[in-house]
Amino acid sequence: MENPICKLFNIQYPIIQAGMVWASGWRLASAVSNAGGLGLIGSGSMYPEVLREHIQKCKGATQKPFGVNVPLLYPDIDKLMKIIVEEKVPIVFTAAGNPRLWTSYLKDNNCTVAHVVSSVKFALKAEECGVDVIVAEGFEAGGHNGREETTTMTLIPLIKKSINIPLIAAGGIASGEAMLAAMALGAKAVQVGSRFVATPEASSHPNFKEEILKAEQGSTILTLKELTPVRLLKNPFYDKILSLYKQGSSKEELKEILGRGRAKKGMFEGDLVEGELEIGQVSAQIDRVIPAKEIIEEFIRTYNEELKKLREIN
Repeated sequence: MENPICKLFNIQYPIIQAGMVWASGWRLASAVSNAGGLGLIGSGSMYPEVLREHIQKCKGATQKPFGVNVPLLYPDIDKLMKIIVEEKVPIVFTAAGNPRLWTSYLKDNNCTVAHVVSSVKFALKAEECGVDVIVAEGFEAGGHNGREETTTMTLIPLIKKSINIPLIAAGGIASGEAMLAAMALGAKAVQVGSRFVATPEASSHPNFKEEILKAEQGSTILTLKELTPVRLLKNPFYDKILSLYKQGSSKEELKEILGRGRAKKGMFEGDLVEGELEIGQVSAQIDRVIPAKEIIEEFIRTYNEELKKLREIN
């Protein structure tokens, strides 16, 4: 039976590469799409005209479908959406905001729309807004996160039984085995973020990639819940946050230390001391920087191997 996500996006494998800030440019997105998955450009760290450049370069690097991830709280979102429509991007993933604001506009302009959620409540609201697909992201995921702190294995069945449109699982997925588990729980595809940061094609700084390879269980933490919850690697910048918490600092003081450009400083410029290093719990499983194509191939191989083993259980 044909996979509904593969059919909807016209892709070979039900693997979506997350549109991550400071990592998911045209090189990574096109590499994933060329390997049979769906590559996404992460617009959250791009000025509008930079996004246009990445879309055009991606078109030149692949004949396969690709998409753009858009955080709905982006300041110049109207400019981003205008560029996406002008460039005829076929697939848009939205997150971090109300999908009601832009779903109709995108669908009226022939875009397939997926929306990322962290709870049943928001999944139902997104379905009501007319999105085509729900991405359910557990709080194992790196970067900005839901306040509910629900794990992927708990979240997927809850949302699956509540909606009537296809479901994509995200958060803590870095292998074919994890993909199989997510799909057994009701997902029709997986969105993979952290694993694709550790690729030559990701635009993240080599220093950041090396830190990911060093990560162990407990190396990441969900913090800054008073602002927007974010999962990051523990480093000297996080130690400063922790110190403020111990002092009983206010929300305003947390905002002040966060400032602007921390994620760029850490993930793109490679400042491991003062930068914010957003990555998921699954970084503890990542021990190699390998091309995106090899990741896709490894996912499919291990998925099929584990599926065969499960079928042999008496």
